[in-house]
Amino acid sequence: MRTVTAVAHRGDPYRFRENTLPSLRSAVARGADAVEFDVRLTRDGVPVLLHDRTLKRLWGHDRPVSALSAAEVRQITGNGVPTLVEALAVLSAPTSDNGGDSRDSRIMVDLPDATPESVRTVVGIVRDCGVADRVYYCAGATAMLAVRAADPGAEIALTWTTLAPPRPALLDAVRPRWLNYRFGLIDRQLAARVHRDGYLLSAWTPDTRRSMLRLLDLGVDSITTNRIEALCALRRAAAVAGRLR
Repeated sequence: MRTVTAVAHRGDPYRFRENTLPSLRSAVARGADAVEFDVRLTRDGVPVLLHDRTLKRLWGHDRPVSALSAAEVRQITGNGVPTLVEALAVLSAPTSDNGGDSRDSRIMVDLPDATPESVRTVVGIVRDCGVADRVYYCAGATAMLAVRAADPGAEIALTWTTLAPPRPALLDAVRPRWLNYRFGLIDRQLAARVHRDGYLLSAWTPDTRRSMLRLLDLGVDSITTNRIEALCALRRAAAVAGRLR
């Protein structure tokens, strides 16, 4: 039997605003094996949790986070956007507010629009917080090459968005453990190729039970979803049926 890692996409965004501390806590409480969140740097170089370039969609302010200081981000969001240090602390607490031990969860750090400088900052904070053994990184090739340069031992999930496989030279340079595909691209042939080449297969971001079940049947190794409780329930049912452990 095999194990499928359940990854909570930006925490538990159907219950709490994505990439916030309550969202991260809720994901752990509902059974996530790993919690994924996005990191960007403020103008003064502080890594904070935010997927978009601006604060408009989530916080109503059409201003790039890169143009704001960390103090300004705190002020205009009512302290709603956590720093990376705060997020790592929450995910290293003995228990979450709703039960569930955060120390058992892994941490998947997505690095949209990352630069070598921002990657070095993030990797350094992860190391200084003592959680490097629980963290793995995902994003496209440019960001993951920067992660590999900053930390030769980092665990990497290389995000890939086309059916054409990554070039061997890129794979040799990045040395990913995972290949991280949009869920709609994954079929049995792709899953077989990824596994044959010696990588683990990660899928993002299915939110319907039908899509999750299809991926479980295809043999993916990890599923990243906005509906972590639904995925964990399906995984339990599959384990009862003898398809997973």
